[in-house]
Amino acid sequence: MSLSIKIALLVAALAAAAVWLARLWQQRALAAIVNTVERSAKARKPREAGVLSIDSLPPPVARYLNHALSTEKRRLVVARYRQVGTLRTDTRSERWMNFTASQVISPSLSEFVWDARVSVIPLLHLRVIDSFVGGCGAGQVALLSAVPIGSAGGTMEMNSGSLHRFLAEAVWYPTALLPSSVLSWEPVDDARALATLTHSAISVSLEFRFNQRDEVESIYTPCRWGSFDGGYKQVAWEGKFRDYAKRDGLLVPTRGEVGWYTDGDWGSVWRGSVVSAKLEFE
Repeated sequence: MSLSIKIALLVAALAAAAVWLARLWQQRALAAIVNTVERSAKARKPREAGVLSIDSLPPPVARYLNHALSTEKRRLVVARYRQVGTLRTDTRSERWMNFTASQVISPSLSEFVWDARVSVIPLLHLRVIDSFVGGCGAGQVALLSAVPIGSAGGTMEMNSGSLHRFLAEAVWYPTALLPSSVLSWEPVDDARALATLTHSAISVSLEFRFNQRDEVESIYTPCRWGSFDGGYKQVAWEGKFRDYAKRDGLLVPTRGEVGWYTDGDWGSVWRGSVVSAKLEFE
């Protein structure tokens, strides 16, 4: 074997080892964040109840919560979901990429960690981690789950956008939509109501739209912060949900998609299905 081949093999081995070590470090860092969310959720006291009972809420909200929650109205401490689906980086892109993801949520703390593996081409993937922990929204992207290629977090825009995501996805952990010291409802009409969630001095609102089966059919806001063309701006955003099913006594959607409005037209950027769930109640 020639010296040049030996050197090439050594370089390849060192590169593989470096990737493995970087991937291990990333995994340990993620595990630490997830463990923090889970421990804090289990130690957390129930949210301070609001003065309104469910039946005193706007009629479509009361019908939905009575329909979606178990009869015992148990507090959901930690929710863990696994998802599969497709996503794209922009509403104008024609390229959809497959993903698998796991998500851990603390409904009482308004916290979540979403960990996704996105297939780019065969043998090449991106690790995408979105989180909202301790009032701080963050996002990270790593090539091959090892090499960081992008990260952001802690700005007002990121925090607000992440809190909007938590509120929208509360259809998967609907005890978070009960009235409390941080969550309030305002009526719009018999099929819509406005939910407002506050965390760490940031408040976000979403219009929830209900169908005739007393399910959340969609959510909408005219101004969610997002990253576009290298900067942040507020853009209309909508999510749609369907195919509801019972999971441990909670009625939740099994499919959903979210997207942005561009020049008045809505385009989805994320389409996903829930393939498994583990719900831990108090």
